[in-house]
Amino acid sequence: MEFVQQLKASVDIVRVIGEYVRLRKASGNRLQGLCPFHNEKTPSFSVYVDIQAYKCFGCGATGDVIKFVEQIENLSFYEALKSLAEQFSIPMPKRAEYSDPESKLRGSLYDMNELALQLFRAGYRSQAAAQAREYVARRGLTPELVEQFGLGFSDPTGQALTRKLRAEGFSAEQIEASGLARKREDGGFYDYFRGRLIFPIHSESGKVVAFAGRTLRDEEPKYLNSPQTKIYHKSDVLYNLNRARNSIRKVEHSILVEGYMDVIGVFSAGVEQVVASCGTALTSSQVRSLKRHSDRIVVNFDPDRAGAAAAERSIQMFLDEGMHVRVLELEGGLDPDEYVKENGADVYRRKVETASNFFHWLADRARKKFDVSSAEGRMQGFQLLLPAIQRIPDKLERLAVVNDVAAYLRVDPGAVLDQFRKAAAERKPVAVRKQTISAVPKAEKILIQKMLRDSEACAAALPQVAELPNLGRLAAGRIFEAIVTAASQGEAIEFSRIEGRLDDTTKALLHDIAFADDIDGSGESVQDALNCLKTLEDSDLEAQRAEMRARVREAERSGNLQEALRWTKELQKMSASTR
Repeated sequence: MEFVQQLKASVDIVRVIGEYVRLRKASGNRLQGLCPFHNEKTPSFSVYVDIQAYKCFGCGATGDVIKFVEQIENLSFYEALKSLAEQFSIPMPKRAEYSDPESKLRGSLYDMNELALQLFRAGYRSQAAAQAREYVARRGLTPELVEQFGLGFSDPTGQALTRKLRAEGFSAEQIEASGLARKREDGGFYDYFRGRLIFPIHSESGKVVAFAGRTLRDEEPKYLNSPQTKIYHKSDVLYNLNRARNSIRKVEHSILVEGYMDVIGVFSAGVEQVVASCGTALTSSQVRSLKRHSDRIVVNFDPDRAGAAAAERSIQMFLDEGMHVRVLELEGGLDPDEYVKENGADVYRRKVETASNFFHWLADRARKKFDVSSAEGRMQGFQLLLPAIQRIPDKLERLAVVNDVAAYLRVDPGAVLDQFRKAAAERKPVAVRKQTISAVPKAEKILIQKMLRDSEACAAALPQVAELPNLGRLAAGRIFEAIVTAASQGEAIEFSRIEGRLDDTTKALLHDIAFADDIDGSGESVQDALNCLKTLEDSDLEAQRAEMRARVREAERSGNLQEALRWTKELQKMSASTR
């Protein structure tokens, strides 16, 4: 194909791949970086300038510039060809248009999203969008930001977009596949987004692949996101990465926030390296997308309890991928965009620069939870950090963090190393499998079985499981976290799907629990699951009471009667609140 050769001769593979991978000069005409197609800690992905090709010596991925765009953007050959031609302003012959039904459908989805974007943006200027404009003004967004992020408004009647797509000649099958409309029982369509403030969602290369709509009334859901389509896989896409990626490389870190408005608010402060997941819990695919641009990240989630729990779950994923994590907590209970509006861009930027190392953030949480004035409390605080430290893949870095955190909590280094060696020994497979399952409380085992085996029990228990304050500290905590994450991404709670999210040690524990015949319940799955949740909540409360009683005894032994009295009052207060 003459045009293919012409395009490859005109396009610099280093420039294209460099948009997705941080490349460093290696030997000769070779550049090197972390492979974007598999998880790795040491670069094995090479780009050869002289032959305009790439090869990963880790996973075996290889090809030319067209193949790279195919793989990284999940496109067909002709879609990749067209994308490159458009990007580099190279006229594309008519005969090279979409040549198969799948590519033709995907092309139509991109075209429909562009039409939708135009219609939503025009709708934002209409009289019907007055409330949307008032909301945006209250949130401090300038007209320039509205234009830059392409904010729009969807027709409240639910017919404008459907009529537009029909008028442009799109078929019923294409309209249904777009996710922009829903089919009625009579065969007609109505708009998926109705009367909402619209946020366009782009792929990393900048194509509109989906939308999010915020309600302006008292209705649920507050944010409605496009369903998955042939061009939109929400677990792979990060909001604003198309704008943020160059800045991420320049400043050598990214910032992760929770919502669309948070992204825009932080971006308005001149902090352009900011992204958010698209209405879902963070996924490993999204983490790898960020890591391709920088292995350093600042997590700045909302300051409420749900935000702290989400931050902790997300941070574990970053640590598993070998990233360096800092945590930014904003005072005043403000979300990032509210903080910028109230305190100004300069103050927020300084906050980013001085954000705490993750382990210091976690240590500060331990300080609030445990009485670190006692040796026992300090060791309890360190044990809270231990699981996260163990997940650091590099041995030397792990040891450095151990010493740093031990000094921060004023824990005896010898005792720390004993705890660390003991925990490492317990992670050895096979030898501790029976001990591991025996250490899991019966309520956890029954709950996992019921959730995996009975969809009604799972549906009844899942919301409460996700809200458990001690989820990560449960003996089978990683299994429950995998279930919660899978559900948040719209996946069915099935054994094979949950198994695929676990490391080998936790996978063995899941096998032991899922296939055990001696884990009994009453036989009524929904009630069993709810009973187990009540047991776990009660156990957590009792553990907190026991911890306070231990603090009272410790204070009495040391003669600190004022401290003993304070903890006694706290214990009484807790007991009164749970009656």
